[in-house]
Amino acid sequence: MKLQKSTSLALYSVLEFAANPGQQLSAAEIAEKYGASIHHLAKVLRELGRAGLVESARGVGGGYRFSGNAKRLTLMDVIELFEDISTRTGESDEFDGSSEVGRALGAVMEEVDEIAKATFRSITLDTMLKLIERQRRGAAEAKPSVQA
Repeated sequence: MKLQKSTSLALYSVLEFAANPGQQLSAAEIAEKYGASIHHLAKVLRELGRAGLVESARGVGGGYRFSGNAKRLTLMDVIELFEDISTRTGESDEFDGSSEVGRALGAVMEEVDEIAKATFRSITLDTMLKLIERQRRGAAEAKPSVQA
């Protein structure tokens, strides 16, 4: 399963905002961090705002801040704002459905997609933030200490 660029930007953005719920972040900061076009990100942020996941503040010091519930909001909740993957099964023309092998491979890919969707539905933003923090701590611990 491959997510569209807008969907990926939405996930990056929501996780950035949820990690700092009281802080406002500018679209420019997020766009720069993830190598995205500010114009493309602005469209994504508007959609997140319409969904009630972020609030925007204009003017000096303006930006966006998280307004959702990280303990209840799942990855699938964000993904479905930008694409309909809930019905996307067996659509790939990757395998030729006219052969037994192609049909069998298509069935396996459909199963993989269903597992991915179930996983997206089961992971909250809060869970993702905890995973990110564990990875951050693990990376810090793995760095060799410099001895003089």
